[in-house]
Amino acid sequence: MITIIGIVFVITLVLGIPVAVCLGMSAFFAILFTGDLSLRMIPERMLSSVNSFPLMAIPLFMIAGELMDSTGILDRLIAFCQSVVGHIRGGLAQITTLSGMILAGVSGTAVGDASALSATLIPAMKKEYGVDFAAGVVASAANIGPIIPPSAPMIVYAYMAGGAVSVAGLFLAGVVPGIMIGVGMMILSYIIAKKRNYPIVQRLSVRQIFIKTKEAFWVLTMPVVVLGTIVGGVCTATEAAAISVAYSVILGLFVTKKLTWRNLYRALVNGTITSGIVFLLIALASSVTFLLTIEQLPTIVSKFMNSFTTSPFVFTWLVMILLIIVGMLLESNAAYIMLVPILAPIAQGYGIDPLRFGFIFVLNLVIGHLTPPVGVVLFVTGGIAGLSLERMSRAILPFLALQITVLIICVLFPDVYMFVPRLFGY
Repeated sequence: MITIIGIVFVITLVLGIPVAVCLGMSAFFAILFTGDLSLRMIPERMLSSVNSFPLMAIPLFMIAGELMDSTGILDRLIAFCQSVVGHIRGGLAQITTLSGMILAGVSGTAVGDASALSATLIPAMKKEYGVDFAAGVVASAANIGPIIPPSAPMIVYAYMAGGAVSVAGLFLAGVVPGIMIGVGMMILSYIIAKKRNYPIVQRLSVRQIFIKTKEAFWVLTMPVVVLGTIVGGVCTATEAAAISVAYSVILGLFVTKKLTWRNLYRALVNGTITSGIVFLLIALASSVTFLLTIEQLPTIVSKFMNSFTTSPFVFTWLVMILLIIVGMLLESNAAYIMLVPILAPIAQGYGIDPLRFGFIFVLNLVIGHLTPPVGVVLFVTGGIAGLSLERMSRAILPFLALQITVLIICVLFPDVYMFVPRLFGY
C-alpha cells in the first residue's frame, strides 16, 4: 500500500495536479488496488479531520489580517513605524521590516502579510531603491508573519502532532527568533543602504512621533491583547483569533472609520478562500496519513533511523536537511500534514523535547516560503512587484541567508528561544 501511495503521488504531482488532489488520488488508488478497506473511509476521514475547534483559528486570523489591510489599520501602523525608524538609512526598508513584525502579531500568515505589505509599500520603495531590493525586503519581512505569534503553521503542526505539543508553547517559542530575524533584517538593510548610498529621510520631531504613536495606539495594543489572552490562559488560540477579528471590526468602525460592508465582505471572502485551500489539503491528506499509520510507516522509519544513528543531534540535522529540500519542492501545509505524524513521534523516541522539535520544524518550513521553485511568498510578492521568479530569488538571497542563520542558531542553541516558553511553564 505504501508503494502504491508513493507511485500515484509522484506521478500526479509531476503531471501538475494540485497537491491536495494528488493526496486524495493516492489514498483512492491505494484502497482500490489493495481492497483491504472500504472507499467510504475517505469521506469519513475527510470530515473528521477538519471537524476541529483548534483549526477554526486559521480562517479567523486570516480574516483579521485582511481587515487590517482593508480598513486603514495597516496605514496607521506604517505611519507609526515611519515615525520611529523612518530616519534610519534605508528608512523605507526599516519601516517595512518593523511593520512586518507588528503585523505578524495579528495575522499569523506569510501570504497575507506579503499581499498587504507588497501592495502598500513596494510602489514607494521601488522609486527610492529599485524594485528588486523593495521586493526582497517585503517578501522577507512578510515571512516573519508565521514566526512571531500567533502563527497558522504552528496551529497546523500542533494539530497534526496529536496534542503532543501546546499551541501556546509554540507561539512563545517564536518570539525571540522572530525578533532576531526582524532586527537582523534592519541591520542588513542599513548595511546595504549605506553601501548603495540610499537617501536618508529627516527625523520627525518628538511632537510628530507622539501624534503618530497616539493614532496607532489601539493598533499596537492588538497583538498584545491577542497573545496575552492565550498566554494568560484566558482564551484558547481559536477564541483569541475570534477576538482579533472583533477587535479589527471595532477599530475599523470607531477608530479608522473606514470599515464598510464592501471591504468586510471582501475580507470574509478572501479569508475563507485562503483557509479553504488549507482545509481541503488537510481533509484529503488525512486518508493518506491514516493509511500510512495502518501500514506502520512511522515504526518502519523509526527503526531505520535508529539503525542509522542513535544520536538525537544527528537525527535533528538529518530532519533539518530533509525539510530544507521538502520546503523547496512542496507546499508547506502539505509537508506538515505528511511529515509531522511520522517525524514527531520519532523525535520523541530520541528524547527530543516535543516543543523544541516542533518549533524548529515550523521555522524550517516557514523559511521554505522563500526558497524556489515553490516559494509561495516569492510568487505573491513577485506577482505584485512584476518580477520573475529568478529575479525574486536573487533579491531575497541576503535575507534568506539571515533566516537560515537564525535557524542554525536555534538548532545549536535551543536555550536562545526555549527560555520564553519555560518562563510560562511550557
